[in-house]
Amino acid sequence: MGFSLKINCRLETSFCLPLGKPNNMQKIEHIGIAVKDLEKANSLYAALLGVEHYKIEEVASEFVKTSFFKNGPNKIELLEATSEESAIAKFIEKKGEGIHHIAFAVEDIRAEMKRLEGLGFRLLNKEPKRGADNKWVCFIHPKSANGVLVELCQDIGE
Repeated sequence: MGFSLKINCRLETSFCLPLGKPNNMQKIEHIGIAVKDLEKANSLYAALLGVEHYKIEEVASEFVKTSFFKNGPNKIELLEATSEESAIAKFIEKKGEGIHHIAFAVEDIRAEMKRLEGLGFRLLNKEPKRGADNKWVCFIHPKSANGVLVELCQDIGE
């Protein structure tokens, strides 16, 4: 017996999701926070969380430097622009510092991209890109997700 859930969103069309349809989303992988000064933000979050960051990494292709904190099973990614061309610089200019995106871990990023695109979600990239923390990433446009920038993340196998 099939059930469906009618969802209306900001997409130009509404779509039906079959209840129980499998997806790849495993968990919230991290929350990304845009910051102006990574060093100051690292100090602030170390005090807040009671733990030091475990990694700083530059993603040159995205003009961003990242820092990761782990608190239990949860991760926070701080993002600082390294260029005015960066999406992070533009975000901060428009909205100020704050939550930039929410990331979900997926087992098969290509399958999840295909599933979501088939449901009408607007993907910001056609192919997964190499992101920070040894991940393949793809972003979903905020206009497709009630104003939230959603990132899909898959571990890059060695």
